[in-house]
Amino acid sequence: QVQLVESGGGLVQAGGSLRLSCAASGRTFSRYTMGWFRQAPGKEREFVAAISWSGDSRHYVDSVKGRFAISRDNAKNTLYLQMNSLKPEDTAVYYCASARGYYTTGDPAEFGSWGQGTQVTVSS
Repeated sequence: QVQLVESGGGLVQAGGSLRLSCAASGRTFSRYTMGWFRQAPGKEREFVAAISWSGDSRHYVDSVKGRFAISRDNAKNTLYLQMNSLKPEDTAVYYCASARGYYTTGDPAEFGSWGQGTQVTVSS
């Protein structure tokens, strides 16, 4: 399994931007489809975005399309989430995760390794 550590969260005003990073340990990072999830207080963990091992395939939850961009650098064992035009409803703890298989529907059960999360707070 791969071990994951997120960073880059913080407090930002609505309309601002943040870039989250997820550092992975181990030499198998490039084999995994990777994803970002978020969880707001009192809510279930929500799929945000996923990217295939090669980076050729990406998909997003509708609420972030056009504002967020997932990317990866396999040479650096790092996953990214660029978040632009942030809204207060984006406030949550953001987690990166590695998928068990190539394909994912965004169901958290399809992901086997998780980071500890990084807090993103968007003020209005």
